[in-house]
Amino acid sequence: MRSLIILIDGLGDDPIPAWNGQTPFSRAFHPQMDRLIKKGSLSQVSICEDDVTPGSLTCILRLLGVPKELFPSNRAYLELLAQNRDVSEYEMVLRCNVISQDSGGRLVSFNGMGLTSREMEMMAQQFSSLTPDIEFIHLSGYRNLLVMNRNERVLQTQTAPPHESMGMPVVELLAELKTSSLAMKMFMQETDAILRMYNRNDMLYRLYPWGASCRTEMPAFAKLNGISGALVCQTEIVRGIGRALKMEVPELSYCTADIDTNIREKLAVTRRMLEQYPFVMTHFNGADEAAHRHDYEGKADFITRIDKEFLEPLLDKTDEPLRIVICGDHVTSSVTGKHTRGKGPVIAAVTKSGAHSRRNIATYRDIVNFLMKESEYDG
Repeated sequence: MRSLIILIDGLGDDPIPAWNGQTPFSRAFHPQMDRLIKKGSLSQVSICEDDVTPGSLTCILRLLGVPKELFPSNRAYLELLAQNRDVSEYEMVLRCNVISQDSGGRLVSFNGMGLTSREMEMMAQQFSSLTPDIEFIHLSGYRNLLVMNRNERVLQTQTAPPHESMGMPVVELLAELKTSSLAMKMFMQETDAILRMYNRNDMLYRLYPWGASCRTEMPAFAKLNGISGALVCQTEIVRGIGRALKMEVPELSYCTADIDTNIREKLAVTRRMLEQYPFVMTHFNGADEAAHRHDYEGKADFITRIDKEFLEPLLDKTDEPLRIVICGDHVTSSVTGKHTRGKGPVIAAVTKSGAHSRRNIATYRDIVNFLMKESEYDG
């Protein structure tokens, strides 16, 4: 029997005061998910529990059966792999956001708020040949990577994630990083000068390097779990995870990593992958992005779209029994805009089995076992 996990990034949320305590999941219209709940079960689970940082890297690796001791320390290297790039043991890679600060120097946006995609592409072109010491790689929107010679001081610098540092002084947030490397200090000074042309009103833009990592070897998914698998996704970190675990990561032509993604393309590719592999994970990132923007209405609408445009046709046209789990990786609060360790909804069922598939899903281990191990709940 084949297995599918539909991972809605940041699915869990805090109660929304404007909705009298409802969450985006409970507010959304999801008759197909309700259909699966009646067939199977609905639980509330914390994937990160108390021992790992609540983030996509750690939580998705857990759901793919990777032991905690094999987790990379940071995700930039995996995002580089998603670009079909690699680094040697003598190099390193950092994440790099376009951020904005107010006239008082406080961080007000981690995602280039107010800039168009075209403007951010123009910035990337200006930065691409700025210095031979640091290679600038544009991913999408505000997301970028920096590749430079390995520097242990930079690797050890704990620059706070920008999305968790709103309202804090940018100069203080980046101070340790700038003193850890002369090349980095010069690069940031030169990019600051270029970005002045994009400033508007009281909004000042800067590059924010963080999350340094180096080359990391990881075991193959098939070796860990005894089955082969595919990962359908557009988000760089998730594609990088798939490549690092030597899973199939098909190309997507029309998808994005936000609520405007082409859900029907993901459906078509997911169906194709299920014909070839016993395990498939399909990842949707838009709910997480909406919550970071405090857009709880957009998050609920996106969950509704996944139910209608992905799940309904999948369930209606799947003839063979399928183990299916729908869950998030971590909670992303639309109230605070941050990841948390809270519990999020987990739906588990076996379709077309002719029997109820009640399953006690209390931990992430139960999810892994349900999807990848033979079970009495197969019907």
